[in-house]
Amino acid sequence: MQFIDLAAQQARIKEKIDARLQDVLAHGNYIMGPEVLALEKELAEFCKAKYCISCANGTDALVLALMAMGIGPGDAVIVPSFTFAATAEAPCLVGATPIFAEIDPETYNIDPASVSRCIRVAKEAGLTPKAIIAVDLFGLPANYLALTEIAEVEGLKLIGDSAQGWGGLIDGKMTGSFGNVTTTSFFPAKPLGCYGDGGALFTDSEELAILLQSIRVHGKGTEKYDNVRIGTNSRLDTIQAAILLEKLSIYADELDARNRVADRYTRALHNHVKTPHIPEGYRSIWAQYTVRADNRDELMAKLNEAGVPSTVYYPRPLHTQSAYAAFPRDPQSLQVSEVLAKQVFSLPMHPYLAEDSQDRIIAAVVGAVAST
Repeated sequence: MQFIDLAAQQARIKEKIDARLQDVLAHGNYIMGPEVLALEKELAEFCKAKYCISCANGTDALVLALMAMGIGPGDAVIVPSFTFAATAEAPCLVGATPIFAEIDPETYNIDPASVSRCIRVAKEAGLTPKAIIAVDLFGLPANYLALTEIAEVEGLKLIGDSAQGWGGLIDGKMTGSFGNVTTTSFFPAKPLGCYGDGGALFTDSEELAILLQSIRVHGKGTEKYDNVRIGTNSRLDTIQAAILLEKLSIYADELDARNRVADRYTRALHNHVKTPHIPEGYRSIWAQYTVRADNRDELMAKLNEAGVPSTVYYPRPLHTQSAYAAFPRDPQSLQVSEVLAKQVFSLPMHPYLAEDSQDRIIAAVVGAVAST
């Protein structure tokens, strides 16, 4: 049994992907070829953003956003501690200071009340709060309504880290259209993944879009050899864009399938483990289906014996990791992040998970709980 079955998806669109790849080989524009521009247009249309700027990977997308916003030394960026390292790594790479916020115990996304406390911490430390990075963890959009209000009152930028959640909804509005800018990743295991690395940014600001387009190509100006600002090299290659064009064509259908799997899991498992909470009006894209249990390690061992794969995202919050332990944090503690890191584990999730496989997974979880 596959935890994520990319082969089934590839089989569905293999002929179309092969044709796309042959087109790229024929025209030979391997960097910033026509497929890149076509993909940016279709991605922006999908999430109703005015601009999409592709880049080399999801981490670069965060770095590019911070660079375009002029964030650097002496500035503070509020980030959740319960997330992948890239969320805090990006502020460090531009010389800013990440400040670790607590997460909501039900949604696992950044807690707005903790963000407010972290802003005070930044000011007391002599730092200038400049931005909030909200992660759409496991596919569920963050609380952008509350975060937008805080950002507007405090004069902060709001960045959506939607590496796991691009395509999620809040009252019909899609991630990619919240905040000042949204970033995403096309890492192969993501719900919309390529066959290598890739990323993108979304914004409604023409000024920000122009800056991002320049920074991703060495700070270029209107002439190739007139670099008007310090930039970097972060271009999505044409072959990956060609693959993503075909994957995007079935993405909406795959999101529906993911939600059907998640609904079935929740109906069957909610009395046995702590199943995910989806607030009213929200729709997750289910990058992961993550449950909680006090005896997680025992349950995962039982699942392994039954031939059912499971994994943990994330076993250590960032503020407990060696590289990030010295950075400021919510003064009220990060206990929720620390406890959840010891309880959460994720079950197989992908759009091609057959019902008999779902039944096997459900039976294994129920059996594991009953026997421990």
